[in-house]
Amino acid sequence: MIPALATLLVFQLVGEAMVRTLGVPVPGPVVGMALLLLTLVLRPAWTSAIKPTAQTLLQHLSLLFVPAGVGVMLHLQRLGDEAFAIGVALVISTWVGLASAALTMAWLMKRVASPDSKAES
Repeated sequence: MIPALATLLVFQLVGEAMVRTLGVPVPGPVVGMALLLLTLVLRPAWTSAIKPTAQTLLQHLSLLFVPAGVGVMLHLQRLGDEAFAIGVALVISTWVGLASAALTMAWLMKRVASPDSKAES
């Protein structure tokens, strides 16, 4: 379990180092996870070594949200003071996300439907 956990942490460290070195606006753990995925695709034998540790971490994933919950409780007064701004930002960003997804879907449907409609004419 320790070697597998060390492997996961090394990939996170490598991702963080790459992000800081290259100045890429992506979280380091995300880059590390992408590198881990690439490694597991290229070397499938590693999957059996990492899988039990990964499953154990996933079983206890809820514990990783405790620090975030503590942070929310710590800043509860500030969140209450800025509740209106946070609510407006959430509603607007949700609507923008929905609208952009709908427009993208409509555009893709037109683009896919175009060759079929030209063939029928």
